[in-house]
Amino acid sequence: MRQGLRRAGAQGAAAAAPLLVALSFLLSAVGAQVAGVLDDCLCDIDSIDNFNTYKIFPKIKKLQERDYFRYYKVNLKRPCPFWAEDGHCSIKDCHVEPCPESKIPVGIKAGHSNKYLKVANNTKELEDCEQANKLGAINSTLSNQSKEAFIDWARYDDSQDHFCELDDERSPAAQYVDLLLNPERYTGYKGTSAWRVWNSIYEENCFKPRSVYRPLNPLAPSRGEDNGESFYTWLEGLCLEKRVFYKLISGLHASINLHLCANYLLEETWGKPSWGPNIKEFKRRFDPVETKGEGPRRLKNLYFLYLIELRALSKVAPYFERSIVDLYTGNVEEDADTKTLLLNIFQDTKSFPMHFDEKSMFAGDKKGAKSLKEEFRLHFKNISRIMDCVGCDKCRLWGKLQTQGLGTALKILFSEKEIQKLPENSPSKGFQLTRQEIVALLNAFGRLSTSIRELQNFKVLLQHSRCHCM
Repeated sequence: MRQGLRRAGAQGAAAAAPLLVALSFLLSAVGAQVAGVLDDCLCDIDSIDNFNTYKIFPKIKKLQERDYFRYYKVNLKRPCPFWAEDGHCSIKDCHVEPCPESKIPVGIKAGHSNKYLKVANNTKELEDCEQANKLGAINSTLSNQSKEAFIDWARYDDSQDHFCELDDERSPAAQYVDLLLNPERYTGYKGTSAWRVWNSIYEENCFKPRSVYRPLNPLAPSRGEDNGESFYTWLEGLCLEKRVFYKLISGLHASINLHLCANYLLEETWGKPSWGPNIKEFKRRFDPVETKGEGPRRLKNLYFLYLIELRALSKVAPYFERSIVDLYTGNVEEDADTKTLLLNIFQDTKSFPMHFDEKSMFAGDKKGAKSLKEEFRLHFKNISRIMDCVGCDKCRLWGKLQTQGLGTALKILFSEKEIQKLPENSPSKGFQLTRQEIVALLNAFGRLSTSIRELQNFKVLLQHSRCHCM
């Protein structure tokens, strides 16, 4: 019997050895390749990790729990403008539960999409607007200043500076969603439908000729030992603006994949699902060997995207620092606390010492720079439209929110002059943000902050798994 136990022990050790080697290699490879200074900027990954962990993540997580930021109005029924959508989720958790009207704070549901300014938050005005059921109309009880502001807002919303296709919040199909009750996580949405969405984004909107094949693209012909080198040779030959565009999309894709790995359906017993991190899924998506070196590159693009949105928050701070701006829900005390917390986050973003320099973009001759910027904007706007082709409601919700958040960040980065001219005590006639854009901006950055935190957690889990195998 002892001999049998020794044989069993030896067999167990032999079986564990390959797993131990694989986990050890994955941990060292991810640590070694997702490190150092990022391309196209002067910031290192360790600095971002520490800044996010100790300054940003705890505060942004708390902010996302506040009423102003947890309710997001979205139209999940807009038809796909490019093809007949035929995808569906494989599990029920793809469903999005809209928020009952009774649960929405009165200051959010009764106001105009831009109604976060103190001049527009008189209780009587809110009641009149709600009673009239004219959410987009200019109420006759408003002051002349407020009327002028609303007209300016409407005119601004019709302008051509948006990087995203915005949902019409007045549409009967638009509904409020409680983001805390509909978290982003694995839904089982995959296959042809999901692949077609990402393929359309990369192949048709990232300035790439069809003769250049993206790494891990299943349609790419066999290219021997190329391992994507020809693609990256092409990418490095692009101008800065087009390289940045690709990295933003790749970083967003990596962030979404990290969320799915970290909130994976591990098991379901008696109808009660158990969600948690899935190391095997993380390895499949990011392991240097399984992805032929592509996984670590994508994770570095996640950090680059984080830097872009961090820079946008630091630039837009003056907009919210004005006394006229009030993140209004109807709960005066909570609203004041929410703004204080938001301003505290902005102060942290401004203290970061290694920001991306957006002035290096679109800096050529004026005519060429203007044309390139417009091409950049239209390509990204097209990607926001593709989000209506996602066949899973929960994936569509978070895809639309994070795309809109990034689009809002880009709008901010390229509106510096307008932000500098903001009046202190009156509505702006230039730069404006709708409540929808504000909620998307902060939640999208919150998702990136969470992704970086989750990447740190996976490194710890890999270390623990290696120790356990030993």
